[in-house]
Amino acid sequence: MTTYRGEDGALYVIIIYMTPAQFQRKVLDWFDRHGRHDLPWQGSGDPYRVWISEIMLQQTRVATVIPYFERFLARFPDVTTLGDAHLDEVLHHWSGLGYYARARNLHQAARDIRDKHDGYFPEDFEAVLALPGIGRSTAGAILSLGCGQRHAILDGNVKRVLARFHALEGWPGQPAVANRLWEHAERYTPTRRVDEYNQAMMDLGATLCTRGRPECTSCPLAAACAAHAQGRTADFPTPRPKKTLPVRETRMLLVQDAEARVLLRQRPPTGLWGGLWGLPEPAPEQDIESWCREQLGCTPRQVEEWPSLRHTFSHFHLDITPLRVCVDNPRLSVLEGADTVWYNCAQPDSRGLAAPVQRLLERLAH
Repeated sequence: MTTYRGEDGALYVIIIYMTPAQFQRKVLDWFDRHGRHDLPWQGSGDPYRVWISEIMLQQTRVATVIPYFERFLARFPDVTTLGDAHLDEVLHHWSGLGYYARARNLHQAARDIRDKHDGYFPEDFEAVLALPGIGRSTAGAILSLGCGQRHAILDGNVKRVLARFHALEGWPGQPAVANRLWEHAERYTPTRRVDEYNQAMMDLGATLCTRGRPECTSCPLAAACAAHAQGRTADFPTPRPKKTLPVRETRMLLVQDAEARVLLRQRPPTGLWGGLWGLPEPAPEQDIESWCREQLGCTPRQVEEWPSLRHTFSHFHLDITPLRVCVDNPRLSVLEGADTVWYNCAQPDSRGLAAPVQRLLERLAH
């Protein structure tokens, strides 16, 4: 990119055109010098490891993912081990990463691979795409990074690089804008070193072409970047239309028996925190004493309200009022069953807990 001031006093900008081959070479040369080469899932030639990392990296930063990934792989080193495990244990190893539908889909996909593909991760694009929780970009990432196949990817980092490079107007969530981005991604994806190229594009978006304060002076694509030439990097990609998140409220009961164990019950397999273990949440209009009489066959000897906390999901805020409820000689006439346990906070076991529930239990234990 060069600039000059014309005789009329106006400032003119000339953008250098970059062919797909030049684009690829710039990206790969930068990756050789500055890219990330020591991620624990890199260079394994194992689509299983790449798959786990790609699912964990959805909505989550690399630095956060690495310790989770290493613990997860230590416990579930292959597809069969993951498929044979109980969902509770999978959710336990996922606790803290959020977006728990990812873990449920991961577990179901492992079972599908075990049962339909003899325990070998499929290397056919359509077969990978058919697995639960895997979309077009994730399938492309798994097969390019794990098997060396030529597939374009379009995760959030790559979208940002391409949207800025072409100054592409419009929110990428709109089908027409997404289609344009896919066209660009397909055109630039090389036939050789595709694994390194795709990793490089993700690294470029994560380290230089960041959402805030991109380091354009260090970017290998800056000379031909339309957004940079226009001084409008902050405008691309066009953000999702803003909406005010609604607020919901609930009460969570930390019901303790005489041995200080806490009552937990497993949530339904789908929906909010599906499959995780949580605390009882009585209806808003029900008072705690009547709930205890109906559910536990006793009256509480102590009810203590704790400060409320807010947990934010992608589509709403949840304001939680915790109440510590101490009871003696409870009878689980209604709640009794495989989905209900008395949990020892001092000796936690390997079950999946919703993040705010885990925080409340830790506070109770301390």
